[in-house]
Amino acid sequence: MDAVTKDKPIGAEPGLTEKESRKSDSIGEVEEGTNHLQRHLGNRQIQLIAIGGTIGTGLFVSIGSGLATGGPANLLLGYSLHALMVCLINNSLAEMVCFMPVSGSFIRMAGKWVDDALGFLAGWNFFLYEAILIPFEITALNLVLTYWTDKIPVAAICIAVIILYAIINILAVQYYGEAEFWLASGKLILILIVYFFTFITAVGGNPQGEPYGFRYWYSPGAFAEHIHTGTLGRFEGFLGSLFSACFVVVGPEYIAMVAGEAERPRVYIKNGFKTVYWRFFVFFVLGALAVGIVIPYNSPDLNNGSGTADGSPYVIAMQNMGVAVLPHIVNALLLTSIFSAGNAYVYCAMRSLHGLACDGHAPAIFKKTTKKGIPIYAFAVVMLFPFLSFLQAGSNTMSAVSILQSVTEGATMITYICISLTYIFFYRACKAQGIDRDTLPYKGYFQPYGAYITLVYMIIIEGIFGYTVFIPGRWSVADFFPPYTMAFVTILLYFGWKIYHRTKFVKPLEADLVWEKPQIDAYEATFTEPPTRFRDEIWAMVTRRKREKVNHMGEDVSS
Repeated sequence: MDAVTKDKPIGAEPGLTEKESRKSDSIGEVEEGTNHLQRHLGNRQIQLIAIGGTIGTGLFVSIGSGLATGGPANLLLGYSLHALMVCLINNSLAEMVCFMPVSGSFIRMAGKWVDDALGFLAGWNFFLYEAILIPFEITALNLVLTYWTDKIPVAAICIAVIILYAIINILAVQYYGEAEFWLASGKLILILIVYFFTFITAVGGNPQGEPYGFRYWYSPGAFAEHIHTGTLGRFEGFLGSLFSACFVVVGPEYIAMVAGEAERPRVYIKNGFKTVYWRFFVFFVLGALAVGIVIPYNSPDLNNGSGTADGSPYVIAMQNMGVAVLPHIVNALLLTSIFSAGNAYVYCAMRSLHGLACDGHAPAIFKKTTKKGIPIYAFAVVMLFPFLSFLQAGSNTMSAVSILQSVTEGATMITYICISLTYIFFYRACKAQGIDRDTLPYKGYFQPYGAYITLVYMIIIEGIFGYTVFIPGRWSVADFFPPYTMAFVTILLYFGWKIYHRTKFVKPLEADLVWEKPQIDAYEATFTEPPTRFRDEIWAMVTRRKREKVNHMGEDVSS
């Protein structure tokens, strides 16, 4: 097999402009390769999906539980460690997805390059993970709304959000992308607000006029004790903060899932993956630092579980300082942030179910799409899951949130295990088939060692995530199943499919590294103009200027 190069393939159809390419049946609607999904997500939309598409409840609400369990120092350490590990996941995933930006992404790669049974496992695990997160975000949205009032019926909130998700996701994919662009912009504004609030109040810009700096790192302290006392208790506090990070610090898999509907995927998707590294530091590491500065880990509001005004630790801190107005602004933006995260989960759940059907891992009916490229039957199934949010109506809000979070947290680790294993097989296949990785659109650093590190790390985290139930005197069936439910489910999925279909691991020389590459190469080769830059698109929006494009015949095709 010839090495993959960045050059345009010989015989590719030249001369189409970017605008014409969107209208072409062979480009806008990718017929065989991506099963009628349409490449309508532009650079501006992809970059904001990459930057803010996965930031929701975790960074602004759930992070408080990690602080209460471990203290500010453990929170910072836990988030930094896990962010580094997910950066290594991003390093592996970016190389594979930029090389083969197909619908279903790593779900289908696992079945194509590792073992068909692994593809089945990875797909259903990710689908359930995404689908269950939808009601989790709706539950969290209700929690934040109670800051203003608890008189709004839970059912009314659930129904309103479900209708909005349905409207956004039943339209063409570019409307989803546009909605996420603006919602993600709101998240960036929210992050800037809480960071400026942290800095300004810490240096004395607060109603008390007192610079408190890192006061809470000294009193009550930097390290909280959890379950036990002393060194063991502080280590268990670190584990609690680390487990919190496992739910909050996510992202690369969402960029991968839009690859099948992205314009110029080997350029725009690559740029999206490259933003992950600085995004993780700015959002998650600095976010963990900021939370530990503004509020002590022993604040009773972090753990009272009432489901009222204690939704966000930042709002708690503002109330404690007597800051007026700002808590209302933060809460309002927090609502849009949580709504956006749930919207992204609807999208990814639909596309993962569609990807499963493409490889025969789900009923073929889920492959069918509308003329606008929406997998309509997958949409219908996914929209059943938000109704789980009605669990709030019959139980404590925080109890429902905790159960859903625990189940999905285990699924996150399984997804990353599958990605790491898939990359190891991909790396071996490239080496066996003589493909020079220097010629790939994106070459990951420190490979394959990074993939082996994340494989071992994620397996360990998955194994110890529910360790507290095994401590003498703490056994509870109700506490055992949430962290390990997805582990048992995936074991049954993998071995059930493998035994029934008698699948085998793919040998390096037999891995199909051609797959959909010819179609993707031909699509990329149709563009004659350089790709647009994110800042240029933003500037064009601000100035409301229409960017003129001229095709190869000199005709004006400006929009």
